[in-house]
Amino acid sequence: MARDRNRLPGPQHPSSRPDAPLRALRHPRGLRRPRGHLRRLAAGALALGTLTGTLYSALPTTPVAAAAGKPTGHDISSHQGNVDWRDVRAKGGRFVYVKATESTWYRSPHFPRQYRGARKAGLLHGAYHFGVPNASSGRAQARHFLRNGGRWKADGWTLPPALDIEHNPYDREHACYGMSGTALVRWVRGFSNEVLRQTGRRPVIYTTARWWNGCTGGSRAFAVTHPLWLANWHSTPGPLPSGWAYPSFWQYAGAGALPGDQNKWNGTAAQLRRFARG
Repeated sequence: MARDRNRLPGPQHPSSRPDAPLRALRHPRGLRRPRGHLRRLAAGALALGTLTGTLYSALPTTPVAAAAGKPTGHDISSHQGNVDWRDVRAKGGRFVYVKATESTWYRSPHFPRQYRGARKAGLLHGAYHFGVPNASSGRAQARHFLRNGGRWKADGWTLPPALDIEHNPYDREHACYGMSGTALVRWVRGFSNEVLRQTGRRPVIYTTARWWNGCTGGSRAFAVTHPLWLANWHSTPGPLPSGWAYPSFWQYAGAGALPGDQNKWNGTAAQLRRFARG
């Protein structure tokens, strides 16, 4: 997904697909700027993620080979501006994640209208935060997010808060933000714990297999308790970040019928509603 401002020094990255080729960088590997970046593999399995250590009874427990027939959604940021939500609904959109914040310096000026508009049109909606781990602590960024739209409520319409954690868009020489795997895992844990403390839900984690496995050292610390939102712009989900057996959401394209990035929920519409309720 997209950052909205370049507030940190360093060259910017051109837009590219999620599995753009790696360059040899100092720590530990570098990626060109995408909204995700994964290596192509044949036939990945889809099924739903877990939350708080157990599978919801609402969720399927066996892998599903294809995304056909699953609820379609999208994710947007300030780049999409004013959205025609009636058109989104008419084209099959059933859920959306809206960017609320980034680091501790940014709040999307379009978030309130986008978020309310989606709900009014009958879409399930959720908020996401673009994490910049070398700018401030995970806890501080979670607090900023929750103060500015990231909260969750058990109304059946609000999806759990989401953390977008991927390669550094502000410095191509430090795709992992100049941080060790241990430090990045600590940062994600700090963000997650604060979201849980304030909302009662663990955040959904948006990432790519390549970034996660390369930058966190293949951490398996979050797979049991955090739903995975996988970015891979190919015909199949492909490889997964370490620990996860399947994604709950799959971002499969950077453009399509709906504004912004295109996504599928890995389950039925009824299961998505139950997932939203918690």
